[in-house]
Amino acid sequence: MKLKNRQVFSVWLYLSSLFLMNPVTLPAQQAYFSHWPEGCSPAAVGARVAQRFVETPHTNFGNVQPPSSITYPEVCAWYGALKFAEASNDKTLSVQLESRFTPLLDSLKRLVPAPDHVDHTVFGAIPLELYQQTGNGVYKDMGLLFADKQWEMPVQERPEYKTYLDKGLSWQTRFWIDDMFMITLIQSQAYRASGKRQYIDRAAYEMAQYLDTIQRPNGLFYHAPDVPFLWGRGNGWMAAGMTELLRSLPKDNPNYKKILKAYRQMMTTLAKHQLPNGLWRQLVDDSTAWPESSCTGMFAYAMITGVKKGWLDKKQYGPVAEKAWLGLVSYINEDADVRDVCEGTNKKNSREYYLERKRITGDLHGQAPVLWCAYALLEGTEHKTQHPGLCLHKPELPGGGWRPTVRSRH
Repeated sequence: MKLKNRQVFSVWLYLSSLFLMNPVTLPAQQAYFSHWPEGCSPAAVGARVAQRFVETPHTNFGNVQPPSSITYPEVCAWYGALKFAEASNDKTLSVQLESRFTPLLDSLKRLVPAPDHVDHTVFGAIPLELYQQTGNGVYKDMGLLFADKQWEMPVQERPEYKTYLDKGLSWQTRFWIDDMFMITLIQSQAYRASGKRQYIDRAAYEMAQYLDTIQRPNGLFYHAPDVPFLWGRGNGWMAAGMTELLRSLPKDNPNYKKILKAYRQMMTTLAKHQLPNGLWRQLVDDSTAWPESSCTGMFAYAMITGVKKGWLDKKQYGPVAEKAWLGLVSYINEDADVRDVCEGTNKKNSREYYLERKRITGDLHGQAPVLWCAYALLEGTEHKTQHPGLCLHKPELPGGGWRPTVRSRH
């Protein structure tokens, strides 16, 4: 594909100004998130990635065979696409996304997961978002059922489930960082849809227990208590989870200040680890690890939201978030697929295990946070015109050279 010199130069010039300026010396009146190089606006990028999602059949973690149920990466991308459709006032996209869901109420209901694990229960966030956008009570009832089941003893009881429930925690508690997006999203959505404080209050209490258990003094998180590695996307789940919770958590909640402090600690350390190309690494603090796009999208979403909500100082974090967005969209190819996405990753007490994970192109773990960022950037803005074309920027990779990517199958 031929690149226009004018477009390449405009992106290079814009990014150079971001990389070289000292965030602390930026004039206070400078507006962030409003001026983008051609093809790099959240409206343009979000439209491309959302349409790519609409055209993609239900995915199964890159496997050839179709899934037995809707997977959590699809839920995350679906949620982002719905929020983007709302923020961009794209009625056609909204209809397409609802049409993708309606067969799950009838002909494809076998694909609806059982609410028996954090990765399955998060599915309820989609019908709850559809309810908020359409007012259809069928979606509300379906979504609240998933949220309720997360705090109800399952049929197959276990002693540890009772221990967690007696402590006010979900029986699905594992103290893995991934949980803190899955649990907070469904419970926050239940609160937004119903207005009942029990949902978001218990999610905040759950978050507080996770913070006490696995947050490190520098604000970052181990993948699990017995896995002392700062995995990028794992930390991304935590950053996005705190962001999702804080977006709706009432300030009189007893854990509000604790969660906000933990969020700010995390953002402070992340800003120090951002690479010159705007990305973060597969292991955040490991200089030999490769730049990874899905964690970058999650961190960018957290920072964009923090700057716009006033949780973070805009002069300090506005440039960091802008650089992250532009770095992220430079990893999107002509098919609207994000490259260098870490494959699905279980916990393992091995540095090499994380460094040697496959880098996939088009995986929904990477597509989803692009959509989160796009809607976060558009929320509250008046001008949402979509501009066609690609964002044409190829940042330098520290250490030189790209490794081959593996394309996931849809």
